[in-house]
Amino acid sequence: MSEFIKIGKSDVESTIMGLGANKVGGHNIFSGLDDKDGYEVVRTALDDGIRMIDTAFAYGNGRSEEIIGEVLKDYDRHEVTIATKAAQDDNNGYAPNNDPAFLTKQIDAALKRLQTDYIDIFYIHFPDEVTNKRDAVEALVKAREAGKIRAIGLSNFSLDQIKEANIDNQIDVVEDNYSLVYRSPEENLLPYLRENNISFVPYFPLASGLLTGKYERSDYMKFPRFTEKQFGDIIGSIKKVRGLAEEKGVTVAQLILAWYLKNPEIAVVIPGARKADQIKSNAEALQIELSDSMYKQIDQLFKF
Repeated sequence: MSEFIKIGKSDVESTIMGLGANKVGGHNIFSGLDDKDGYEVVRTALDDGIRMIDTAFAYGNGRSEEIIGEVLKDYDRHEVTIATKAAQDDNNGYAPNNDPAFLTKQIDAALKRLQTDYIDIFYIHFPDEVTNKRDAVEALVKAREAGKIRAIGLSNFSLDQIKEANIDNQIDVVEDNYSLVYRSPEENLLPYLRENNISFVPYFPLASGLLTGKYERSDYMKFPRFTEKQFGDIIGSIKKVRGLAEEKGVTVAQLILAWYLKNPEIAVVIPGARKADQIKSNAEALQIELSDSMYKQIDQLFKF
């Protein structure tokens, strides 16, 4: 069974590895998804001891939540940590909406789709441009007091927006983009979270597949956010990680996930999966004993 960690100031506990469920029912994000695979991915995760499922309304406009809700009926709900998110207003072109009444309505709708009477972690998925963030969080505080949610989260908020939202010290967890090839949160965000007892959950830990080792220097056009030189440096570092992985008899992706699992700034790692075999492969990272020296070596490889 996986190690557990406490989420922020709440009483929510989670396994240190979760499932990022954007490929479960996320037909609006990924092409060629099959709901049958989605059901199997969630079941495999739960059967393999991964007891955190991270979903959102935006993943299939509720379809991901529906699939998870169906699967949950066959498991002990109290043994699973469910995180979901909302903000997209389907009556306004899916633009972010942080209005307290809207968020309250979205919590109720998510509860129905998930077929549960409580959500362990509820995130405001994206900030809007008009709502006072303290007022938005107050809607979640009321939902928590009503027993509908257990922990309060923010996703994709700037540090200033997080500070505004957390003025009453109510935020338990922040989810944002972070990986070995996107490390800007280390500068200001992670220190603030640490100082305020707010857990951090990074999304895109494998950088959309880049950190699995399946790409070559010639693939740089597939990752336009990097210059050709930056991409070449990353590929060079990944090749060195491959050597370390081969020494341990694991894959590049498994070793990278093990680095996140050892990182004290990270609460839960949530790699996604389209197929059940990916879940099993990811879960094997939990068995890797990463020495302090190898952790530092990998860390330095991606400091450009």
